[in-house]
This record gives sequence, C-alpha cells and structure tokens, in this order.
Amino acid sequence: MRPGPLIRRLFGPHERRVAEAYRRIFVDLDELAGLMSAWVPRAQRILEVGCGEGAMTERIARAYPTAAVTAIDISPRVGRLFRGQTFAVTFRQETIADLVCREPASFDLVVLSDVIHHVPADARRSLIGAIDQAIAPNGSLFFKDWVVSASPIHWLCALSDRYLTGDDVAYCTLGGLSALVTDVFGPGTIRRMDTVRPWHNNVAVLLQRSDQPFSRDTANR
Repeated sequence: MRPGPLIRRLFGPHERRVAEAYRRIFVDLDELAGLMSAWVPRAQRILEVGCGEGAMTERIARAYPTAAVTAIDISPRVGRLFRGQTFAVTFRQETIADLVCREPASFDLVVLSDVIHHVPADARRSLIGAIDQAIAPNGSLFFKDWVVSASPIHWLCALSDRYLTGDDVAYCTLGGLSALVTDVFGPGTIRRMDTVRPWHNNVAVLLQRSDQPFSRDTANR
C-alpha cells in the first residue's frame, strides 16, 4: 500500500508547494543541481532515471537549457508535478532496460537521484549495468543517494520514505555505494564525491571514463 499519493491529493492545488517543502527537510535539490552542472558543465543529451514526478528534472532542465532531457520512471505518475519548459523535456513511463535496447550509448549525462535505495538489492547491479550501456563514450553518471548513519535524521528519513512510498527501502553505506558502481564501471572511475546540504547523508558521486584524476571534494557545512 502506498499512502503517499492519497496524502498528497488532500493538499489539492497546494500539493506541489508542500512536496517541495517536505523534500527540503532532507535535501537541497538546487544545490545538488549546482554541483552537477559544476562537475559536468556541458551535456547535450541527458537521461534521468527514476525521475518520479519531476522535481529533479526541473533543475536539470534549468541547469542545461540547451540540452534534450529524457526522464523515465516506472510510475504512471511520471513527471506529473513538473513545471518548466517542456519543449526539450520528454517524460516516459518505461524501464532503463527497455530504453537502452532502443537507444544504447546515447546520453552524455545520466542522472540517478535518490533511486538506489528504492531498488531491491539483487536488482541494483543490473540497474547500474543498464545505465552503463546508456552512456555515450566519454559520458558521465551523476548520482546521489542517502547513506546510512546512526542519527535521528536517518531514522526519520527511513521512516517517512517507507511510509510515504510503501517501498521496502534499504539504504547503502558509502562503501557499499562505491563498490556497487565501481563493480560495473571499473576501479578508478569515481571522479568526484561530495555531500549536499542539509545533511551529510546526501552523497553525490560523479563517475566518468576519462583520463581525469580522481578528486574528492569535502563539504565544510
């Protein structure tokens, strides 16, 4: 059962504003988008995997105004709350596996924001593998997820995430996330790593197949 959609409908025309305020308790998406555009200044074809109702998609479209953005999710509510220019944004209800069969090695940048912890553990490697197949040569994967910590905010996040989505969410450690992606992309492909306000649980990572050296940015917040 997913009580979240029912709760959201109770807010009527204020739903989007309430959803944005709720999300800001846990993560600053504007800062996340700024980090993404700083790490990957140029991209012409962008894929967002697990876009949900379009909150991060809005930021991607603003950060890359000349790019063509494809946003996919398995939910029928895909892109429902998106507000912004739609001429260069395409929402699709489909899996990454289906998309990559049709458009392999096609995207300069793939974005995966707060998706991994919703995916069953035994399906995560295949998800990252399909993303790997979607990325064009010299392309990038930018992903963010919430990592485990022994703190009240982590337990609040886990409780609200599980209650509102109805998913059996399971969070990774930082080491677990790194191992998951490098198992597919290979050692040395994590180029940058940082945290995003307001909590250090928000870890953003850039993976790239290039000759650029590894750089870890530390957040002083």
